[in-house]
Amino acid sequence: MLLGFAWLLFFQLVGELLVRLVGLPVPGPVLGMALMLAVLLLKRQVPSDVRAASEGLLRYLPLLFVPAGVGLINFGRLLQQDWWVIAVTLVVSTALTLVVTLLVLQFLRRRLSKETPDV
Repeated sequence: MLLGFAWLLFFQLVGELLVRLVGLPVPGPVLGMALMLAVLLLKRQVPSDVRAASEGLLRYLPLLFVPAGVGLINFGRLLQQDWWVIAVTLVVSTALTLVVTLLVLQFLRRRLSKETPDV
């Protein structure tokens, strides 16, 4: 599992370095995760150490909702004032995400069906 955490931290470091060197407007950990995804897709498998470390971290994912809940309590009045802007933003961003996901899925299905011959 220690090797899996080393993988995660290595890609986070690479992402941070690239963001700082190139000046990309993307958080370093996000770029690092994208790079790690690319490497894992090229390998076509997830190493067991990385899987164990990731599953260990995912067990504690609900803890990340605690700060969001505190934010809702602290900024309740602001949310009441601008609820319609927040609602429209949520609906539009969700719809946009669904459309982009659909388009990517269709593209990948077409591309993969061309690469694999029918049996």
